[in-house]
Amino acid sequence: MQSSVRVALAGLLLATLCWSGNALVARAFAGEIPPFALSFWRWSLALVLLLPFVAKPLWRHRAALRVAGWRLLALAGVGIAGYNSLLYAAAQTTAAINITLVNTCLPLMTFIGAGLLLGEWPQRRAWWGMAVAAGGLLVLISKGSWTSLSGLAFNKGDLIMLLAVADWALYSLLLRRWAAYLLPIPPLALLGVLMLLGVPLILPFYLYELAQGAHFNLTAENVAAISYTAIFASLLAYLAWNHAIRVLGASRAALSNYLMPVFTAVLGWLLLGEGLQSYHWLGAVLIFAGLLLGTQTQVKRR
Repeated sequence: MQSSVRVALAGLLLATLCWSGNALVARAFAGEIPPFALSFWRWSLALVLLLPFVAKPLWRHRAALRVAGWRLLALAGVGIAGYNSLLYAAAQTTAAINITLVNTCLPLMTFIGAGLLLGEWPQRRAWWGMAVAAGGLLVLISKGSWTSLSGLAFNKGDLIMLLAVADWALYSLLLRRWAAYLLPIPPLALLGVLMLLGVPLILPFYLYELAQGAHFNLTAENVAAISYTAIFASLLAYLAWNHAIRVLGASRAALSNYLMPVFTAVLGWLLLGEGLQSYHWLGAVLIFAGLLLGTQTQVKRR
């Protein structure tokens, strides 16, 4: 059991790291690749890469897929078509710091949703862990100066990002709620069927985007960006996240969201030459402490 928890925690770190890179790609290519184009081609490429490995398992587990039925369509709608399309749309009109700030709502949304939908109310220690991690996140956002928070401004992109966060919280909770229907389906096959259902849901929005004249050039940089989102932010990250939900539960897994600004700062240092300041280290220590505190708890059922 402890080994399974350690694997799940390592998966959370991997997923968060991949999604931190996804956020950087979304911001860096906001003016190059339209949001629904990036979402559609990301998942289409991921599906092409995964399908040869899951075609036989999907056929072999077709009875379990039929039992899961409409639940798979709902999960594909929120987890595949919804979240990243909304994130890419938000990145068109809002700053990175605002996306990071809005993302702090995810653990709280998931904690409350887990109580209401699953009857799983985290213990007091988990709430303390969330508070400590949130404090570390505020240190990062404020750059160690609390007066700078008063200068933050919000726009429609922030509202779109708030919808994206609510969408992801719902996806995580539904994975947990419908675990009895999903457990008979192997992880790769589950991801494959969600992609098969999710890509057609994105297609109408992509076609509308094309009709409005939004397109992108097939450059090496754009292809590399789509490839990263398909391989790392889609295949690896989703497999790791779905496994963590099964082992840890939605509430504890959601706390890993606080690691995104830490990984983003490190990636900015490595890839963009941005220096790491003392507030980066302080924020990272608080976030890791809060994550450790919050994930080492059990939920209590009503």
